[in-house]
Amino acid sequence: MIAETADILAQLKQVNKASRKLVRLSDKDIHTILNEVADLTVENISYILEENHKDLERMDLTNPKYDRLLLNEDRLINITKDIRKIADLPSPLNKVLDQRSVSNGLSMTKTSVPLGVIGIVFESRPNVTFDVFALCFKSGNASVLKGSRDAHFSNTAIIKIIHKVLAKHDLSEVVYLAPSERAALQPILEAVAYVDIIIPRGSQGLINFVRAHSKVPVIETGAGIVHTYIAESADIEKGKAIIQNAKSRRVSVCNALDCLVIHESRLKDLSFIMAGLDTNHECLVYADEQAYAHLKDNYQADLLHLATADSFGTEFLSMKMSIKTVSSLEEAIDHIAAYSSKHSEAIVAEDSAICDYFLKSVDAAVVYANSSTAFTDGGQFGMGAEIGISTQKLHARGPMALEELTSYKWIVRGNGQTRS
Repeated sequence: MIAETADILAQLKQVNKASRKLVRLSDKDIHTILNEVADLTVENISYILEENHKDLERMDLTNPKYDRLLLNEDRLINITKDIRKIADLPSPLNKVLDQRSVSNGLSMTKTSVPLGVIGIVFESRPNVTFDVFALCFKSGNASVLKGSRDAHFSNTAIIKIIHKVLAKHDLSEVVYLAPSERAALQPILEAVAYVDIIIPRGSQGLINFVRAHSKVPVIETGAGIVHTYIAESADIEKGKAIIQNAKSRRVSVCNALDCLVIHESRLKDLSFIMAGLDTNHECLVYADEQAYAHLKDNYQADLLHLATADSFGTEFLSMKMSIKTVSSLEEAIDHIAAYSSKHSEAIVAEDSAICDYFLKSVDAAVVYANSSTAFTDGGQFGMGAEIGISTQKLHARGPMALEELTSYKWIVRGNGQTRS
């Protein structure tokens, strides 16, 4: 065993032991500590931005990860607001989920409890360090964070601030930032004695690697290959606003639009829907033959290309999108089923029966009718923040926040009963 692996395992053992302290904290204690972290973050904005700048200097401006890596004063202030929101939310712990007495006199109560030690593996998003700590701490979980080398300086600065607050309360070991080197990941994935759950948050490649190599149970927060279907009955003004917002609001996030699916009867409106995405955003478009024919005289030529097989089923994470023409609702649903990552999918339609059919038929963590997919976010769902968007079906699905970071146990009280 190399020394670095031994050091990591020693740290994980300490985190696991320290996690038992968390269940003894009152919600008032947790509230106080989270607000102290928010206060100290505000006091250290300049320091965090200086460290973040070191990371940004090492990344190409054209890299889609650049925006995810970027911190600024506004983003940090919003992060502290989210921490305070999380602090104010009701505790998800010690809720009575079921209660019964059986004929032998045993009293049984099903109660919500923390998952324990949660390992988060993530790429290029230092805000995740704040979000994960706050959500895990509020839900009574210790946390192990494995960030990428891209955000090494940012994550280290953030953890220093968190540890400074926790040290005042003898809780420093309930959050651990692992080394950013790739070699540090495998010991965490194999630490079944110390880590209860692994949650990868990043590219499909990262998620696939964690799923393939982890011995610790994994909850996937999947890549977002996102579609929006413009149906026959769509209100075109709504459609334009929704498409433009979903594509251009923030291209590097997992809820951003990747593929516009349009009913052939609405192709006449396609140039209106797309107007400005070329001149204002330089959005590169891969359109199928029918859509291409309707756009070729109404969209910037160097930004318009004929779609290939690779144009669909791609999470672009940049100012690129594809367009697929369909002849029916069923064809739209079939296309989405073939290429979706089961993250967020939307329909624009005024026909309520069509909307209902789409919402029932499409298999995704979040499905929308007449709304931008940009709302797939824990904060927007009133959860304060999120660990990630789960695209699987076991334990949690959609934005994962406080409730999704708990399990339960049965508490049984008796008076000397024995079983024959």
